[in-house]
Amino acid sequence: MVDLENEKTLRKISDAFKELAATVNSQAADMDVAPFSRACSLVSPLFGCLGIAFKFAEMDYVAKVDDLAEASKSIATLNAMLDRDVEGNCVRKAGSHTRNLLRVKRGLDMVRVLFEQILVTEGNSLKDPASRAYAQVFAPHHGWAIRKAVAAGMYALPTRAQLLKKLNEDEASARIQMQNYVTASGPIILYIDQLFLSRELGTDW
Repeated sequence: MVDLENEKTLRKISDAFKELAATVNSQAADMDVAPFSRACSLVSPLFGCLGIAFKFAEMDYVAKVDDLAEASKSIATLNAMLDRDVEGNCVRKAGSHTRNLLRVKRGLDMVRVLFEQILVTEGNSLKDPASRAYAQVFAPHHGWAIRKAVAAGMYALPTRAQLLKKLNEDEASARIQMQNYVTASGPIILYIDQLFLSRELGTDW
């Protein structure tokens, strides 16, 4: 478990994604791989805080983000990264940067929906928000065995209070940072979708 003591994880995440959103919203520049992968790496501890239900997501997400960070050493922008895979005819190949970007995008989207649901759900249980986020984003792409394992893991989720304690947040500050992430991540997720759709690559694979 990552030691989050004295680390304002949610603030770091929301600040990083607000910067990325500013790049997207300016429409003046391509998104660079390096700051994107750095921002995504800040999200990784969240999956760990959710316990066994999202262990598969944490392992998969961290590996994919690490790959994008490595790619950033030789590839400047997400656009260039996709173009390189298209030219190499390896877009859907396991381990390709493009495939990994799609998986990372789903991780970001899952957290976005999770935060949305936490913000509108009363009570101390995270089961409904987490179940809805999983069903909306991940479940359509998972086989029966993984879906069943995740459903079982939902009963081991931390409570809302336990999650906030792990994140070193109180309710008021957490709500602000979660909303900031929801607002900032929306345009970024759409931007990534458009990178795929503009090349007729699709996003449902």
